[in-house]
Amino acid sequence: MKRVVVTGMGVVSPLGNSVDELWKNILAGKSGVGPITKFDSTKFKTHFACEVKDFNAEDYVEKKEVRKYDVYTQYAIAASDQAIQAAGLDFSTMSEEDRCEVGVIWATGNGGIGTFEQQLKEYHLGDGTPRFSPYFIPKMIVDIAAGVISIRNSLHGPNYCTVSACASSNTAIISAFDTIRLGKANIMIAGGSEAAITDSSVGGFNAAQALSKRNDDPERASRPFDKDRDGFVIAEGAAALILEDYDYAIARGATIYGEMVGGGMAADAYHLTGTHPQGLGAVQGMKKALKDAGIQPEQIDYINAHATSTGLGDLSELLGIKKVFNDAPVLISGTKSMTGHLLGAAGALEAVISVLSAQHDMVPGTTNTETLDESIPEGLHIVLGKSVAKKINYVMNNTFGFGGHTATSIFKKYEGK
Repeated sequence: MKRVVVTGMGVVSPLGNSVDELWKNILAGKSGVGPITKFDSTKFKTHFACEVKDFNAEDYVEKKEVRKYDVYTQYAIAASDQAIQAAGLDFSTMSEEDRCEVGVIWATGNGGIGTFEQQLKEYHLGDGTPRFSPYFIPKMIVDIAAGVISIRNSLHGPNYCTVSACASSNTAIISAFDTIRLGKANIMIAGGSEAAITDSSVGGFNAAQALSKRNDDPERASRPFDKDRDGFVIAEGAAALILEDYDYAIARGATIYGEMVGGGMAADAYHLTGTHPQGLGAVQGMKKALKDAGIQPEQIDYINAHATSTGLGDLSELLGIKKVFNDAPVLISGTKSMTGHLLGAAGALEAVISVLSAQHDMVPGTTNTETLDESIPEGLHIVLGKSVAKKINYVMNNTFGFGGHTATSIFKKYEGK
């Protein structure tokens, strides 16, 4: 099968709206948490989130076009545009035949939930006369970001959306990886976006006891693996990767940031929202990814854990890691301690961080965590506090979603061989 490399990346995140800014703040251990400004959270149990700051959609889309797109699609446009530019791609110079070999697989968990809420509020607060926007449906549906990216760039290759809750964008990346390996495309734009800091989303996660309620100390609320963790911090944003056939990338003189070598997907088949107590799905996903990459557990240098800061979720993932890696000296950290949890876009953002970790030989730390949960298996090497320098060849990226979905991707340092 064909080799697949990463030739471009782009992000819109609570820690910056470019790859460079994100990476700088990750290494500095900066928090993306702040008060919720998207709606009045006074009566809610949680009053904070990791919102995107200083984002202007008109930097990417003409003013008259902005109203056609939900915020999740605006974020998708920005991240994909950045990635395309970083990859040195100009699709306008490509023939239609070549553009038939370029596709988009874009993920989201909630799609245009903000648009959905706003339109229903306007309807119910009105006189009952249906006055829905003609853009309501295309702004709301989950596949539209993938469609918009392809339309903007005249790309005729495979185009669809993956939805597997918080594993969605890792699933998209693995699907794009497989598409190229099987010779069904030369280039794929893969990633995910989310704009779900809304009344119903925060209210729903509060009702499910999933969100942290540490309102007196929000910057330290996301604390993976800590004995006092009380839930995740909801976040928004987007991340995109350009995945490309190795030979095609070399032929066009592309800059290569890393290589993708494996992907594994599985299911807990256990509970609507809870992970399997022993990490059954996580174990299977990680094993499948290792087998796909053709490597042994001890060859993984760093695991960017899903690590949402939920009680059972963190523990079940670490139990799964222990079963797969035993006493291998792999370093583990949870970057959601800084970025918060981007839901369907989390896997893509952490894929970007994984590629950067291998590229720069740096393992981001896990911030805020003070005392590890006593139930965590012994022998695991969790990086707390500051980032650490380490020679990295292989990075594993874990994501898990409501419904028992698991997705694990593996990236390798590219050294020009």
